[in-house]
Formats: sequence, structure tokens, C-alpha cells
Amino acid sequence: MANSSNMSKRYKDYQPDQMMLLPPSLEEWLPEGHLARFINDVVDEMDLSRITRWYEKGLRGQPRYNPRMMVKVLFYAWATGTLSSRQIARRLYDDVAFRYLSANTRPDFRTINNFRQRHRDEMMHLFAQLVQVAVKAGIATLRHISVDGTKIKANASKHKAMSYGWMKKEKEELEAEIKELLAKAEAIDRQEDEEFGADRQDDFPTELAFREKRLAKIKEAMTALEAEAAAKAEEGHKSGSGDHSDHPGNSTAPSDRPPAAPDPKAQRNFSDPESRIMLSADKAFIQAYNAQLAVDSDNQIIVAALVTNQANDKGLLTPMVEMTRQIGGRAADKVSADAGYFNQAELQELEDRGIDVLVPPDKMRHGRKLDPALRGRIPSSLSYPDRTRRKLRAKRGREGYAKRMITVEPVFGEIKRGLRFTQFLTRGLKNVSVEWICVAIGHNLRKLALFSRHVLDTMRKLLAAAAWA
Repeated sequence: MANSSNMSKRYKDYQPDQMMLLPPSLEEWLPEGHLARFINDVVDEMDLSRITRWYEKGLRGQPRYNPRMMVKVLFYAWATGTLSSRQIARRLYDDVAFRYLSANTRPDFRTINNFRQRHRDEMMHLFAQLVQVAVKAGIATLRHISVDGTKIKANASKHKAMSYGWMKKEKEELEAEIKELLAKAEAIDRQEDEEFGADRQDDFPTELAFREKRLAKIKEAMTALEAEAAAKAEEGHKSGSGDHSDHPGNSTAPSDRPPAAPDPKAQRNFSDPESRIMLSADKAFIQAYNAQLAVDSDNQIIVAALVTNQANDKGLLTPMVEMTRQIGGRAADKVSADAGYFNQAELQELEDRGIDVLVPPDKMRHGRKLDPALRGRIPSSLSYPDRTRRKLRAKRGREGYAKRMITVEPVFGEIKRGLRFTQFLTRGLKNVSVEWICVAIGHNLRKLALFSRHVLDTMRKLLAAAAWA
């Protein structure tokens, strides 16, 4: 007993069963400068009218959870790499920061998921508000943005995909099996009718139902691939030879052209038909989407984000630049991207709009030292790719292009490692696009928290002036 008494004097008082004599204050739960405090203040200054308008349509039923509280919880979840509604609901019980933001209320996972699904179209507006604050506050200047893409796994297995050629073979086999099963079932029915009478009730054969269901899915996938092939052929015909359907001797009118057949290797996934098999950065084939980001070089603020099921990056630079202009209020002065975006017509069009474009025509390896730039006036006879190579060999070109590696690539690393986002949870191009915007919001909140006082002052000025776009 003496030893026990001496040991107890070495520790501070610890009584887990002690009742609290005074009610706790939420303000005492978190230290100053905590990310949850910043998010709480940010959402209080945001324009949520597009969300709250939905609840003003009617006052029937039970009272709703406060939309501002729900947005705070979702923002903090995205900023800490928690995207699953079940995980968010769990953390509302066991995470102090979540309980602080929810004021100790605990919506279940269905409520969280329904809120996110109901207002998914408004997520882009919330993302735009954060970007506009960053631009107004000078945290993102749009002097130089870097664009890049990464392959993110879809919520589907590549083993659930089938090529068009294999679909045709499988379709023929299933049709033959169904025909054989129907013939057998008809023969059995005749025999049983003679034995037991024709008034009995028959169950539809399970084996036959399974094959017919599979056949219907394969036919649906084949129809979709055929429609895609026809659309690509029509687009290629218009861009390649123009529309000459009214020419007397024209034999390539749409009614005369044979229907375009899909490539036998063209694949479609049955779990997520809009996803595609793509080559990842580690040279592995995965069922994925191509997730794009445009990042401001000053403080790594994401100023544009979109998702496509196009495996390569060609033709995606202009949409990213245009999205940046629409959200940020003006076009970027300079844009850098890797060789995967090189498209002469597209780049020349951007340069004609006054944007300095730094996109090499050839793949440039990390750490490779470029040859020094040639001196003198650039010959007018040089091709556009050669002029671009010469531009990137100059000092300003090298320095500008080098910013890409310290601007957008670290952001992808932060998203995949820091936020632990390596696979989409939803399915379908529209849904994963919203999910990618949520990830971008989470990243931007972490960056803006470093300038919390400046950000909040700017937001208050925008709110007072009713300047939210």
C-alpha cells in the first residue's frame, strides 16, 4: 500500500468517471490556428444562397440540419482527406474538430451523402468563390499557371471490361445458348403438361434469366461503342474534308457512307462504362479517369480542375485556360505544360490571345540539361516546333518551364499522399468530376489557411460589396 501511495504522487489527478461540473465550451476544444477554426470562419463569410434556396421551397417535414454547418463539416473532411460519408459520420463522434464544426450535432451518413448529392452542382460555385478570394487577395496572381494531368483509378475493375470483338463473340454464344435453353424448356414443358396438366405455374429458369440479363448488358455496351465510333467518324469527316453533301458528284454524303464499325479492341467497362483503361505513371494499365489541374505558380492554388475519360492530354490545354479565365476573372499571362499537350493549332491560338505558352514539342526528361540557346534573330523559315524548342532553350524559357515541376507536380503528390486520394468513390463522368472539385477545394483550403487573416479580410470586403460572382 505504501508503494502504491508513493506511485500515485508522481502523476496528475486522473478520474475518468468524474462528472463535469460546468458545461464545456466548444471554443475550448481546439487550439488557436487550427484548420477547423479557419474553415468555420471562411464558410461564415461565403455566399451559400444557391444551397439555402433549395430549402426555402417548402417548410414541411422535420427541421433540416443547417446547410452552413453541413458545408463546414464537408470542407474540413475534404481538407483532411475524408471523402466517404460513412467515415465523416464516424468522425462526427470521435474527432473533436468535427464535433466543433457541427456544434456537437451528428447527422448520419445517409444525411451527409444526400446533402452532397443534392448540391453537387453547387460545389463548382463554392470552388470558384475560394479561387476568387485567392485572386483578390493576391495569393494567386495568374501570372503563371501550370497544367498537368494524372490518372486516377475509377471505382471499377479493369477485369469488368470487355472489348467490342469479344462482345460480338460472347453475344453469338449467348444467343445460341439461350436458343438451346428455350428449346429444352419447351420440350420439358410439353412433357410436364402431359403428366401434370397445363394449369400449373412454372418458374422462369434461373439459368436462362442470367443469360438473357448478360446478353442485354452486352448489347447495350455494343450499341454505345457503335454510337461512339459513328460520332468519331462523322467528326473526322467534317474536319478532314468539310461538308460537301450538296455537291452533285459527292459520294460521301452521310446517307451514302457505310456505318463506322468500332475498333475490335475498343473496350467498355460494365461497372463504370464512362471510365477507360489507361496507362498510369508507373506504366501499369488501370481502369481510370484523366484528372486535370491548373495550378497558380505563386502559392500552388488550384485555379481550374476537370476530369475527362480521354487518355491523352492533347486538346485539354485550352479548356483549362478557359476555365481559369472564367473562374479567376481574367486569363493567365503565362501557361506551362508538358509535351503531352503539344498541339500546334491550339498553342498558336492561345498565343494569338496574348498568352505566353511554354509547351515543348518533345518529351523532356527530368534533370536533363538543355543545349544553350542560339544567338541572333530567329529565322522566319523555322517551323513552329523548332521555334518552340529554341524558345525553351533560352534562359527565360528554361526558367519558366522549370516552374511546372515545382508548381503542379507537388500538388498531385500532396493530393495522393497527404489527402490519400488515389481512387474515385463515385461512378460516371459527372459524379467523378464533382468529386475532383471537392478534392481541389480541400487542397485550396489548406493553402489558404496559411494566409488566414488576409483571406478573411478579403472575404468580408467581398461579402459587404456583394461582389461574389
